[in-house]
Amino acid sequence: MRKKAKTNIVEQSAKYIFTLCGAIAIFAVCSITFYMVAKGTPAFKSVGVLELIFGTKWQPTADTPSYGILYIIISSLVGTALSVTIGVPIGLLTAVFLTEISGKRATRIIWPAVELLAAIPSVIYGLLGLMILNPFMYKIEKIIFKGSETHQFTGGSNMLSAIIVLAIMILPTVVNVSASSIRAVPKDLRLSSYALGASRIQTVFKVTLPAAKSGIMTGVVLGIGRALGEAMAINMVAGGSVNIPLPFNSVRFLTTQLVSEMGYAEGVHRQVLFSVGLVLYIFIMMVNIVLQKIRKGKTDGE
Repeated sequence: MRKKAKTNIVEQSAKYIFTLCGAIAIFAVCSITFYMVAKGTPAFKSVGVLELIFGTKWQPTADTPSYGILYIIISSLVGTALSVTIGVPIGLLTAVFLTEISGKRATRIIWPAVELLAAIPSVIYGLLGLMILNPFMYKIEKIIFKGSETHQFTGGSNMLSAIIVLAIMILPTVVNVSASSIRAVPKDLRLSSYALGASRIQTVFKVTLPAAKSGIMTGVVLGIGRALGEAMAINMVAGGSVNIPLPFNSVRFLTTQLVSEMGYAEGVHRQVLFSVGLVLYIFIMMVNIVLQKIRKGKTDGE
């Protein structure tokens, strides 16, 4: 009886602790949302929604200030989409290799390298991109635009450099989450597939990955969140100019916009930067909701 009573006390205590943690998480999300809406909406009234969202000129210190962030929004969306398009397949195939194909010796070498990528600070990625990737991109830029009078040379700090750096940065997140999901697939599914005559590759892509797709989608969501929210590394390699997001143009993302100007912004300029933060927050929420709907729809379809 004493043992049973002690077990009930532990279970009730755990229940209250978990409930409290859930309430704190909900409170934190609601507080952040309320704060961003309260600080980000005044600029929409003073500047105007159309001018702010669809304007293409960013000149906050001019005699007649302009606060258009359309190019900044497009740069963030295009950069994130392309980096995910590059990084997710590489990360997923790396996870498949580590869990289904490689031997123990190769796994002992590759897996610590992947974990080391996750531990490297973003500023180091930016520094390496600045010192190694940007000079290489500048050489390519000079070859492609040699003799051009219209192209503005950026020294290699451009959209393409930002995409490559982001793609590398999301790799460890995608690899770790995908590998954990693949390992969680029951062994019986693989054995059943082999028993039906399927090869290893057929089993991986027709059985294992579909069974692990919920966890893989979680890795994709986290990777997109990492790409959308990165600031320091992108600020170092992208150039920082508000331009059309072409591959060899210097660009500015929503995150780098905040990092670059929040320190000295005042008045309406500062209000607009909070609006930029609100737009970024809305994008991240929308991406999470859409991917969650897609994942839930696929699960229900099964």
